[in-house]
Amino acid sequence: MATDTLKSNAPATRPTIFEWFLPVPAVCFTGVLVTDIVYWRTADMMWADFSAWLVTAGVIMGLLVFLAGLIDWASGGWRAARRPTWPGVIGYMLVFIVSVFNALIHSRDGWTSVVPTGLILSASAVLLLLVTAAVDRARPRAGS
Repeated sequence: MATDTLKSNAPATRPTIFEWFLPVPAVCFTGVLVTDIVYWRTADMMWADFSAWLVTAGVIMGLLVFLAGLIDWASGGWRAARRPTWPGVIGYMLVFIVSVFNALIHSRDGWTSVVPTGLILSASAVLLLLVTAAVDRARPRAGS
């Protein structure tokens, strides 16, 4: 009995550095929304502190994602099939800008660090993330 090996016609592509780091700020910003909602409902300062730390970590990681994207772009690490689309790039930049403002709001002390502005910015960042991810995944890539 002959054994045939399965061969794929898809090109073998490794994830870029950008793709490795991208989920980290997204998870942080989603966590900020969750902890903001819990703080809004309980008024326990611990949750506001969690939000401040998460949004700060998300912004720092967002900077690393930006630098990784620049490195990938400069080194030619993006193949045509894996190149991010412009709506995706613009959407992720908007998420980052909203989150920087959110970090400034969360640097305040007490109730006003979250309610209402911080909560609105957190929800806006997550909504922008969802829309950007959906648009970025739905668009055909170059070479596909």
